[in-house]
Amino acid sequence: MEMKGKYLVTVILLVGTLSVGMCSNGWIRAHATYYGVNDSPASLGGACGYDNPYHAGFGAHTAALSGALFRNGESCGGCYQVRCDYWADPKWCLRGAAVTVTATNFCPSNNNGGWCNLPRHHFDMSMPAFFRIARRGNEGIVPVFYRRVGCKRRGGVRFTMRGQGNFNMVILSNVGGSGAVKAVAVRGSRGKTWRQMTRNWGANWQSSGDLRGQRLSFRVTLQDRKTMTFLNVVPSSWWFGQTFSGRGQFL
Repeated sequence: MEMKGKYLVTVILLVGTLSVGMCSNGWIRAHATYYGVNDSPASLGGACGYDNPYHAGFGAHTAALSGALFRNGESCGGCYQVRCDYWADPKWCLRGAAVTVTATNFCPSNNNGGWCNLPRHHFDMSMPAFFRIARRGNEGIVPVFYRRVGCKRRGGVRFTMRGQGNFNMVILSNVGGSGAVKAVAVRGSRGKTWRQMTRNWGANWQSSGDLRGQRLSFRVTLQDRKTMTFLNVVPSSWWFGQTFSGRGQFL
C-alpha cells in the first residue's frame, strides 16, 4: 500500500508537469486566438492600464494573457516570443513564423471558450500579431509555443503621473529588459528617503503623501531583479496626466 501511495504521488506530479507543456528546449506549449481588432491605437489598451500601447512604446504587437500568465498584473510589460506549432496544425500555422508580443491585457476565465481558464497558458493576441504566425481566414484557435524574451525598446523608460491630491500613482511603460516591473520606490526633492510604492493594479503603482511641487526620482526593479535609479526624471512643475521619459533604459 505504501508503494502504491508513492506511485500515485509520482503520477500526479507528472500529470501536473505535462499540463504546463514545458518542452526540453525551453519553449512552453500554449494556444492563441485574436481579439478581432485592427491596429488602431485606441483599440489595443487593456487591464494593465496602458491607455495607448503606441504611446507606451509597445506598438501593435500586444496580447491579453490567461490568468496563469497574467499573475494579477505582475507580467504587464513583459515580452513573449510566440510561434505557431506548424506540425500540430499545418493548415493554419505559418511555418517557421514567430512574433514577439508585449503583455498589456488580461484574458479572463470563461472567455474564448474557456481557453483562458486556469491552469491553461493562453495568448489572446492583437490581430496584427496573430496574423504574423497564422494564416488569414482562420477564425479559431491555433497551438503555439512561447518563451519569455527580453524587451527591446526605443528611448527611455516612461513615467506617467496619475492620481489626485495626496494620492499619487504612476504607470511605467516602454520598459526594456525583462519588461515586467517588480518594485518601485519614489523620492521627492524635499525628502531624503525612498518611499516604497505598491501595485495598485496592472502597471499602476501608488504612494501616499503629497509630492506636488517636487522633483521626483524613481528606483525601479524588474522581475529579474535588475534595478535602475532615475534621478529627477519628473520636474517640480509636473501635473497629473503628464508623461516624462528617463534617460536610461534596461537592456
